[in-house]
Amino acid sequence: MTSATRILIDTDPGIDDAMAIFYALASPELEVVALTTVFGNCHTDVATVNALRLLDIAERPDIPVVEGAVAPLVMPYRGPVAFVHGTDGQGDVFLPPSSRAPLPTTAAQFIVDTVLADPDEITIVLLGPFTNMALAMMLCPGLTQHVKQIVVMGGAAFTSGNASPASEANVLNDPEAADIVFGADCPIVMAGLDVTHRITMTDDDLARFAAIDNPRAQHLAAIMPHYVRFYLERNGVHGIYVHDSTTISYLLAPELFSWRELPVRVDTGHSVCRGRTLPALRDSDEEGPWHGRRAVRILTDVDARAVIELELDHLSC
Repeated sequence: MTSATRILIDTDPGIDDAMAIFYALASPELEVVALTTVFGNCHTDVATVNALRLLDIAERPDIPVVEGAVAPLVMPYRGPVAFVHGTDGQGDVFLPPSSRAPLPTTAAQFIVDTVLADPDEITIVLLGPFTNMALAMMLCPGLTQHVKQIVVMGGAAFTSGNASPASEANVLNDPEAADIVFGADCPIVMAGLDVTHRITMTDDDLARFAAIDNPRAQHLAAIMPHYVRFYLERNGVHGIYVHDSTTISYLLAPELFSWRELPVRVDTGHSVCRGRTLPALRDSDEEGPWHGRRAVRILTDVDARAVIELELDHLSC
């Protein structure tokens, strides 16, 4: 029997983060070793509270939570997006407080310690801005030589952004960190808007949560209306794009995806293209900014119905 893939999830919960976390916890193929938190959809302290509450709902007090960065590496935090996720980051359902507290360390240090304690075995899943991972790489040069792989929800290689015409939200929240992480010395998978905008859970799909008799699905059913309203009002979409959960679907069933493998840089300038993810579409010269970077596996297409059913099947368990 194949052992479960050990994953550390860095997250800013966030409605779609809740989906991805519950999906991972419901997957026997995966072992979630910890949640680390970061700013993004909400302030970091709110993200930490939400991570603890989500683990309470899932009845997983064995999984530690570690609080991370409260701001990007070099710029101010752009602020929470309550219009997408609610003021509490969970659709304004205002869950009761958790009885647990985060571990007394930083997310960056915890990532370093976790990877070095189990080299070549930890997959890092980034669901928010990449700041904690970048800080870990700065704390421990050479760290990513010991990381099994990094799977990120972020970026838009061949399509437009969603936080600006040029940039996807997680990358725009800290372009400098994203550029550092895309230069990591380990396999990197980019589940960005190129693929996530091809996966739409319809209203009928989402209605299935309410019919699933477990606390995880019932929480998702409670928080989803806020998210659905956003998609309808802002994008004219009846349903939701499946963003963060796509990282988990890839880990479970990579054969359902297509991709291109190219080095990636991030525009860290201060023009209208700040945060744009730029794959090298031709060979770079020896002095070029893409030179020496490992190719990133950029997911570009997917069997959308298959991954939706995969997620719903897992969440029903």
